[in-house]
Amino acid sequence: MKEFLLFSRTGYTTGNFKSLMEAGRLDIVYQCILTSAFRAHGHRSDVVFHAILNGSPNPPLHLQINADGLRNARVDESSWAEILRDVLNGGEHAGISLEKASLQEVIKEKAADYKIFALVEGKRNVQDLDLSGNALFVVGDNSGLPRKDEGFVLRYGKRLSLGRFSYLAASCIDVINYELDLRETPQ
Repeated sequence: MKEFLLFSRTGYTTGNFKSLMEAGRLDIVYQCILTSAFRAHGHRSDVVFHAILNGSPNPPLHLQINADGLRNARVDESSWAEILRDVLNGGEHAGISLEKASLQEVIKEKAADYKIFALVEGKRNVQDLDLSGNALFVVGDNSGLPRKDEGFVLRYGKRLSLGRFSYLAASCIDVINYELDLRETPQ
C-alpha cells in the first residue's frame, strides 16, 4: 500500500468557508488529493491520502481518503469544495473519514507496518531508494513541515528528496507516483 500524508498548518477544521483557498489553503489539500488518488481515467486503487489539518477552530483533524473506496468524486475543485465542506461539517462521503488525531498519532500508528519517508530538499534521492512494500510519504504544505514535526517523522523514517529545489506539495506526490508507476510490474 502506498500512502501520502500532507501536513497542513492552516487547513480549516470546519466546513464554514467560501473557497478552498480562503479556508486555510485547503486548495493545497485538494490538489494533493487529486495527484495522489487519481489517474487520467479513474482513481488509483492502491493509495490512501491523509491530511493533518491544523487550522481553526478545532485542530488537529486527520482527514483520510481511501482512493479505492471513493464514489461520486469528480476531479474539479468545486466538487471537492462541496465534499470537504460536507465532511468537515460532520457529513459522510464514501471513501473519506475524519477523526481527531495529530501527525504524531498517525505516524506512530503506521510505523510498525510502513516505511516512512519525509520529503525534504537535497537529501536521499527517490530514484535511489527501495520503495517496495508499504510506504508512507510525508510532505508539508506551502510552508513545509515544522522542524519539530519533521524531527518526529524522522525518528520513525528516512529523508527523501526530489532534488535540490522546492516543489509544490502536489507536484511531489505526482513525481513519487510516477516513480512508483515505473517500478510497478506489468500484469
